[in-house]
Amino acid sequence: MTDHPAVAPAAGGSGDRVNRRAFVTGLGALLAAPRVAGGEKVRAVASIGFLTPSDLPGIRERFREGLHTLGHVENQTFMIEYRSAHGRFDELPMLASELVRLDVDVIVAFVTQAALAAKRVTPTIPIVMIGVADPVGVGLVASLARPGGNVTGTSSIATDLVGKQFEALKDIVRPSAKVAVLWNPANAVFQAAERKQAEAVGRSLGMRLRFVEVRSDDEVDRAFATVSAEASDAVMVFADPLLAQIGSRITQQATQRHLPSVGALRAYAEAGGLMAYGPNYSDLTWRAAYYVDKILKGAKPADLPVEQPTKFELVINLKTAKALGLTLPPSLLLRADQVIECQRIDEEGKACRLGYRPSP
Repeated sequence: MTDHPAVAPAAGGSGDRVNRRAFVTGLGALLAAPRVAGGEKVRAVASIGFLTPSDLPGIRERFREGLHTLGHVENQTFMIEYRSAHGRFDELPMLASELVRLDVDVIVAFVTQAALAAKRVTPTIPIVMIGVADPVGVGLVASLARPGGNVTGTSSIATDLVGKQFEALKDIVRPSAKVAVLWNPANAVFQAAERKQAEAVGRSLGMRLRFVEVRSDDEVDRAFATVSAEASDAVMVFADPLLAQIGSRITQQATQRHLPSVGALRAYAEAGGLMAYGPNYSDLTWRAAYYVDKILKGAKPADLPVEQPTKFELVINLKTAKALGLTLPPSLLLRADQVIECQRIDEEGKACRLGYRPSP
């Protein structure tokens, strides 16, 4: 149960008034606190902690949308305590501990580092992970079919998709291309796995890779100065909440330097990157609402199998291709699930808006 701080005496107030105020405050806290029935917490309004390394656009809204679709009403059947590290991955353990102190009913943890931080601070509060690449390998669950502990949710298998991202680049660059790979070492566990996979795939395709660190928005310009100095032919951007959040800065730099680039999230292509290939994290987040709903109704995480994505998207931005002076091969366009193109002019007539059309 959450501890409540003592009420400090008001300057110049009477002792009786302070005591009455303290009594009312304490009574309100008691009425709002979880009740115990048969050893289980019972709340009229469920408290959900949402832990994320960074503020990825649309993720919070998508989770709330999922809960609403399942019949939940915010501030009536649930409330959400959001905690974001704003790209500072080392703050995740502190934020996870804060959610535990708030005695939330369930913690939703976006991607690997957040899920690990939550798992390390509580063996009992249910944890629903979103988009963890290898939950068995990092020790979050015993197996996908039978998680066996207090963690379940969705996997992204993102590290297994690096090869597909390289294949998309291979169609538009020379065989021995020099590819700059932007990665965030602060996202230590997942990025290390991505790097290992990229090195293996790059060697098999004959590409030369140069890994360039980006830990914050401030490092984007420096990173691309390195990319240009080494005469890179293309850019790959690893899946990472921070890199996704600053995707528009990255795509702007890549386009200005006439470099084709590929990312792992649809949002990267929407922000102006040439291509993106990966799972739909928006859908994975919606599925997290399904897990939370089940848990709030009494299901145990140990009994809820981990879901893997079944749909992966290749998104191509034709506007960016034109800006780079690229003519994309028909075979690549045919593989695309979505092609972003310029459809109409905005109200001031200054710029094209991006819209979707089905791929050919």
